[in-house]
Amino acid sequence: MPSYGFLSTHPPTRCGLATFNSALAAQLTADGARGGIVRVTDHGDDQRPGPGVVHTWSARTPAGWRDAAAVLSSFDVAIVQHEYGIYPGNDGEDVLPLLRRLTVPSIVVLHTVLRQPSARQKSLLEQIVATAGAVVTMTDTARDRLLVGYAVSPGKVTVIPHGAAEHVGVRVDRRARPHLLTWGLIGPGKGIEWSLRALARLQDLEPTPTYTVAGRTHPKVIEHQGETYRSGLHRLGAQLGIAHAVDYQDVYHDLEALGRLIRSADVVVLPYDSREQVTSGVLIEAVAAGVPVVATAFPHAVELLTGGPGLVVPHQDPAALAAAIRRILIEPGLTARLAGRIRPLAAHLRWPAVAAQYGTLAERLTEARPAVVGAASA
Repeated sequence: MPSYGFLSTHPPTRCGLATFNSALAAQLTADGARGGIVRVTDHGDDQRPGPGVVHTWSARTPAGWRDAAAVLSSFDVAIVQHEYGIYPGNDGEDVLPLLRRLTVPSIVVLHTVLRQPSARQKSLLEQIVATAGAVVTMTDTARDRLLVGYAVSPGKVTVIPHGAAEHVGVRVDRRARPHLLTWGLIGPGKGIEWSLRALARLQDLEPTPTYTVAGRTHPKVIEHQGETYRSGLHRLGAQLGIAHAVDYQDVYHDLEALGRLIRSADVVVLPYDSREQVTSGVLIEAVAAGVPVVATAFPHAVELLTGGPGLVVPHQDPAALAAAIRRILIEPGLTARLAGRIRPLAAHLRWPAVAAQYGTLAERLTEARPAVVGAASA
């Protein structure tokens, strides 16, 4: 059983990577495997280490990658979460000398694969893949984009889906009115304004739907724009006459509360503006929880939902969004058909199954490891 060093943002930081890393680390060490987290922090983060954190790499520490690499090399395998901008340097380039300095095999998890990267971003990701022992994408779309758009070795790339918690068994709070739900960190690009406009088109239904928007504003949005986006949503809801039907929950739900909230929804609405998003943890959580999804045509939604457990609509089209939600709420048998498509997927997406694939990949790397792995000079 290999030991695991994890490099990522991590709680108490609140972001998708931190949540992902926390869940993966907990699952891979649940059977007693040794593990430790090297937490990456930025300005304004709570610097106090939480449980499982063995080292903190602060963006304020010059060449902090050296100490981080040394700590990660005390484990059998390093699992590195990659997203542009979470590591110091231009486009997070300081992760590259860290990878080169490791004396143990590494698995790099790509949360974003850009379709039109800058020359610097393209070169950086190609070098990261070349240096890593293995690379994980979470969708076939991301793998295809990586192999077509970047000079990388196909043999290094494995597709392992984003994990999801087990929400199916949680207590369900049934509501008297149809319940629409969007959750996650809030900010421009989330597309909630399109959901509000769609909700306004559903006011002829009886009973009329309610809409929950759950989540704090993204910390980086707060830093640069304050609560401008959220305030704009409140104004738009008032202008549309649907403010009374929208519940803004400005909180970061724990796993149990989130599970109850997801299971109370009749439809999860993902109206994202992005045409780049190849991985969505929210999408995976909704599907694994057995709730029908209406999403805009971002890449992960197209891959997972087309012919599957939800409906895909064009971007920034409230009429299409409303029509899809209406179908799920009133079309006889549609919810049952979507649920039937969810069940075969759900077990494959839950964290025990996902972590098992990481464990298999880690064992393969450690078994293939040379007797002596020399650190590259950096």
